[in-house]
Amino acid sequence: MSGTIWALVPPIVAIALALWTKEVYLSLLIGILSGALLFTKFHVLTAVETVIDVMNWKIGDNINILIFLVFLGILVALITKSGASRSYGEWASQKITSQRGALFSTMFLGILIFVDDYFNCLTVGTVMRPVTDKYKISRAKLAYIIDATAAPVCIIAPISSWAAAVKSSLPEDSGIDGFSLFLKTIPFNLYAILTLVFMIIIIAKNVDFGTMAKYHAELARGKEEINVGEEDIEITGHGKVKDLVLPIVVLIVLCILAMLYTGGILEGESVLNAFANCSSSLSLVLGSFFTLVFVFLFYLPRKIISFREFCDSFVQGFKAMTPAIMILCLAWTLLGICDADYLALGSFVGDAVAGNAFIGVLLPALFFAVAVGLAFATGTSWGTFGIMIPIVVAVIGTGNVSLLAMNVSAVLAGAVCGDHISPISDTTILASAGAQCNHISHVSTQIPYALTVAACCLAGYLVGGITSNGWIALAVGLILEIIALFFICSNVKKAPAYDK
Repeated sequence: MSGTIWALVPPIVAIALALWTKEVYLSLLIGILSGALLFTKFHVLTAVETVIDVMNWKIGDNINILIFLVFLGILVALITKSGASRSYGEWASQKITSQRGALFSTMFLGILIFVDDYFNCLTVGTVMRPVTDKYKISRAKLAYIIDATAAPVCIIAPISSWAAAVKSSLPEDSGIDGFSLFLKTIPFNLYAILTLVFMIIIIAKNVDFGTMAKYHAELARGKEEINVGEEDIEITGHGKVKDLVLPIVVLIVLCILAMLYTGGILEGESVLNAFANCSSSLSLVLGSFFTLVFVFLFYLPRKIISFREFCDSFVQGFKAMTPAIMILCLAWTLLGICDADYLALGSFVGDAVAGNAFIGVLLPALFFAVAVGLAFATGTSWGTFGIMIPIVVAVIGTGNVSLLAMNVSAVLAGAVCGDHISPISDTTILASAGAQCNHISHVSTQIPYALTVAACCLAGYLVGGITSNGWIALAVGLILEIIALFFICSNVKKAPAYDK
């Protein structure tokens, strides 16, 4: 059943069950087992062995991300225990005087931290959660802002780990400079640009619609469901604002320096090449580890917390990250079952797209739609790049670089959109973890927002394909989004205040 339509069954089962039952762990596990049973032709024992083999492989390949999560969880526990988060929240509430201000501050911080989406999700959540809690902004709304400024910002930032992923997806014999092509796709990445515009207007107008509005109405009558672990951390220290700000600044600086280091800056590489060639996961581990060393030297001599409390934070930090780690491990395993060595979902999609490549003017819209579906089903935008970009190059060719850039940008936009709305996407999972929000609540509330933007993108790429002009595609997408937002703002009540 490899390379056939049956390869779609595992992600569809996992996603449908997760949205229906709200039980993400069991849903992912059932999806994984269904894929293993299909691959082994329903030999139960062999299927279980396959699941264990795939899990071992995928977790091993991504172990640096798990280590980073644990280190960051420990850092968050230390900052919380020290009282620095509480002090920061009290200070920020004097500088930020409204819900709108808190949301804009969150958005601007998310845009500022553009080097890596994992780093973005967890850092923005750590810094801004005390402020958004102060102004009674739901964790689901915070998770949406975090998610919308993670991948959509990284995919249009030249200095980021995502630029390297796009560059590495080009065929080696294409004769095109990957970084130059990436720069040309930035103005035509409709989903990234329209998501930022959409978010700005939604915040400025203070409106919510769809599932998010319903979620807020339900919060007015009850307590929000959040991730386990966070509320167990007792504040015992007398930390000040600087005890939160300095560790975060040190973390950002050290992670960026680590990216330059792993990219070969000490071997003579340029800054751009170092960022393009860096190991982002190893860099995050290095940066977070040395930040913990800094916190130890910064907190203990000043008696912000005791040595015993510092040690206790290791277990508490690990505990707080357990939900994200569990979901990531299961999501990676599901992706592995769909990999080329097993059910070969990518090969099936690639063959389907290549077989319909004669539809010339529809190609940008087609590439966008297929990339959305593939990224949604697999939970990976980088994997979608790797499958779709070589197909685009083969179909479009390299003679017309502007046309190639528009079609590649459609793939990038679709991959980010599918990643944005997928319950099994690592970025979506980490946005939930950063906001300490129930994962399925985050997914269900952000899907209507993301799909509204996606519809405008699809129309823009359709017109762009007809006119062979990416700028016209951008203009059409923006106009349609503004019209949609005008209609939404005119027919939806402003977001109500609510108590948690």
